[in-house]
Amino acid sequence: MLPIRVDMPGPSLSSAREIRFQPDERPPLALSLGLGTQFVLLNIAGIVLTPAIIVRAAGAGEAYLSWAVFTVLIVSGTTTVLQAARIGVLGSGHVLLMGTSAAFIAVCVTALTEGGPGLMATLVTASALFQFLLSSRLSLLRSLLTPLVAGTVIMLIAVSVMPILFDMLDNVASGVEPVGAPVSAAATLACITAVAMLAKGAWRLWAPVMGMAAGCVVASFYGMFDTARIAEAPWLGLPFGGWPGLDLSFGTPFWSLLPVFVLVTVVGAVETIGDSIAIQQVSWRRPRATDFRVVQGAVAADGMGNLLSGLAGTVPNTTYSSSVAVTELTGVAARTVGVCTGVLLALAAFCPKATAVILAVPDPVIAANVTVLIAILFALGMRMVLKDGIDYRKSIIVGLAFWLGLGFENELIFGDYLSGSIGVILGNGMTAGAVVAILLTLVTELAKPRKRRLKARVDTASLQRIEKFLRKSAKNRGWSPSATTRLCAAAEESVLSLMPAEGRVPREPKHLLLVARLDAKTAELEFIASDLDRNLEDRLALLENWAEGHVEHEFSLRLLRHYASSVRHQQYRAVDVITVQVSAEAAAKTGA
Repeated sequence: MLPIRVDMPGPSLSSAREIRFQPDERPPLALSLGLGTQFVLLNIAGIVLTPAIIVRAAGAGEAYLSWAVFTVLIVSGTTTVLQAARIGVLGSGHVLLMGTSAAFIAVCVTALTEGGPGLMATLVTASALFQFLLSSRLSLLRSLLTPLVAGTVIMLIAVSVMPILFDMLDNVASGVEPVGAPVSAAATLACITAVAMLAKGAWRLWAPVMGMAAGCVVASFYGMFDTARIAEAPWLGLPFGGWPGLDLSFGTPFWSLLPVFVLVTVVGAVETIGDSIAIQQVSWRRPRATDFRVVQGAVAADGMGNLLSGLAGTVPNTTYSSSVAVTELTGVAARTVGVCTGVLLALAAFCPKATAVILAVPDPVIAANVTVLIAILFALGMRMVLKDGIDYRKSIIVGLAFWLGLGFENELIFGDYLSGSIGVILGNGMTAGAVVAILLTLVTELAKPRKRRLKARVDTASLQRIEKFLRKSAKNRGWSPSATTRLCAAAEESVLSLMPAEGRVPREPKHLLLVARLDAKTAELEFIASDLDRNLEDRLALLENWAEGHVEHEFSLRLLRHYASSVRHQQYRAVDVITVQVSAEAAAKTGA
């Protein structure tokens, strides 16, 4: 999935980002706890709000609501730790906050109405299994779930959330002076923006919390800060509702709602894919190729979160895109921040007073705070869309997916005709946009030239077979002799680059599947091999920083960079996909 291209000569290592702590570095514990507290402060209201909306809309009762909120905090905290710690194949190894998924609101309300908490829990559990399948087979979907799709979905997340935030800006209790809402929101927004843009060093880390504090101080002068909620809440407590159990009757409501749950789960996984790609882009000082093993781990942990949510009888969860925005804003990407965030989030389930402190923050202050993060998130989505360049086909995909998603989200497109399962799917802008983007990407893939395949091994004995295979393919497409020679040379250097470096103990040759797709101007070669030690894109990026003494060890890489117009390397668990593009026109201009 998600082919991230590095056009020659690759990303420069000199373009270091302003990262204070990378994922593999350990900041002071006080800093990790402070940032973890920020994550909790920013997101706990949203995590609690989603089950409250679902339960109250379905009329499921306060007892079940208390259980749903309690368990969702524990599950969210546990899976946040899992994302950061990366245990086995579960987790991304990055700071990715897990929380309730707003995309499930409509389908969960329907499930609760049709069959109660037991039916919803069973549907959430069943749909979670599809995420494990998606994670293990992610490489097979790389042509459909592209950065273009993921970036578009992330932009639509911002579009879907912004109207809710704007509605919250003037949401004040009765009897409160209305002018307090815009004044406190403006104070929050001004403080966050000023600190984020002007502050240096550690002060920049506290921009979100300082903004919320400033907003709450201003709001208190208008009587908007709810201190009574904090005073009444106990320090320690358990839910007064109990586990609702699973509905294993598998009746008609289950089978009619399962496809919708699966589709929304897949769309949520696309969001997780986008988040896990984006978090890698903002977590390292030196540009790195996207590691899709990280993406697979994030999707698998997301699936584990939904599985635990279903078994616990609460609403599903997903990664929170605000994690990316906060990481870029603060410059701290250390895993310990994710662990601290998860632990604090789980502990908050047992401390109603801590939750009450967060929920006492006025809506205008929360809305202004999150608006900054969502604005950053929207820009990150745009950056992902533009990463590989954009042509008229990509423009059509992004434009249609974005605007149709926006139209369906606001019921501007056939709103009177959307009902039942179709209404559940298309009523969410992120879901509608993702479906459109994936379908158009599929159409684009089907319109490309037919693929030709060759099975070989990663050794010098296979080079002659590969050359014969490519010469025949190039001849069928009318390539000139010089262009064909350039194509074969790029393929040869690609295979040589996959072999063990000189001085390393050779292992059994890796199996190789070469997939070639040629038209009259361009050839795209996919080398699908067993897992490799290092990412080829990163090695190409290192070339311009290596001293001359290292040239002989990376001679094949330098030749590959000369012959190919672009190279990208996608690393999955147990399989690597290296895609090389060669231009026939470039060969005609250079004569090589």
